[in-house]
Amino acid sequence: MTRFIHDQFSKDYLEELLKPYGEIQAPSRVAAEVREIDVLFSPFSPQNASLEILGLLGKMATKPAIFEPFRNPAAKEEICDCLLKLLEVRSALQREANRNKTSIQNIEVPQLWILTPTASSTILSGFGATQKPDWVAGVHFLPEYLRTVIVALHQLPCTQETLWLRVLGRGTVQKQAIDELAALPANHPFRKVTLELLYNLQKNLNINQQIETDDRELVMRLAPLYQEDREKARQEGEQLGEKQIILRLLKRRFGELELSLIEQIQELSTDELESLGDVLLDFSEVGDLEVWLREKASQQ
Repeated sequence: MTRFIHDQFSKDYLEELLKPYGEIQAPSRVAAEVREIDVLFSPFSPQNASLEILGLLGKMATKPAIFEPFRNPAAKEEICDCLLKLLEVRSALQREANRNKTSIQNIEVPQLWILTPTASSTILSGFGATQKPDWVAGVHFLPEYLRTVIVALHQLPCTQETLWLRVLGRGTVQKQAIDELAALPANHPFRKVTLELLYNLQKNLNINQQIETDDRELVMRLAPLYQEDREKARQEGEQLGEKQIILRLLKRRFGELELSLIEQIQELSTDELESLGDVLLDFSEVGDLEVWLREKASQQ
């Protein structure tokens, strides 16, 4: 049961990270016998510099791609099934090219990325996988015409470049990635959405009665982060409410305020807002507010 919970998390996670940069189909049916691709991605632009924010994942997404994430190490049969999906996609592209009387370009065929926690030497050698010098450790390329790469998440170096892939790992690898994620600036474009997806994963795992050791440790790691984020959200909500009250009081006393004054008030800390709330009734004109704001700015 927990495997399906993690599968859904992986699909949702990859979709959220990649949807600003291209078209997502997750899942995508490619055969009559209900064979589905986890995530089929087509970039809006092959030269999208903003993909760099996703590091290694962004590098993978510069071209059409199929992502097949696995919670447990991908077995030989599972990798073969992924290859079948890729071949069916290629066949569909070839049929479309034939209908349009055009030739299928190699760039149109997606690259298959199999994301697995680990990959044994037997698996890698059996599929003829090798590493390339311009890619980090853990990224194993199958022969060229197969257009397939096995990414062993636990072999990836622990760098910022690999963070967004290591989140899909398990055990200590995933825990370290979550620690790095939590340490990112609050305004990072993917920090909040990733944590929300992880909190939803935590909630779903908690419902399950038969939880694995790795999952139990994941739930324990996410619990304090969840509480911390909820407390921050509560404080930010209270601070926002206090700002709105003060701005309404000032508007009632002095009419519409200049935008520059509103912006200065918006930047005040919670303590400064409390101080302003204590003295604003003593202001007789807008100039008193301007003096008060200048004094506060000079104290910083």
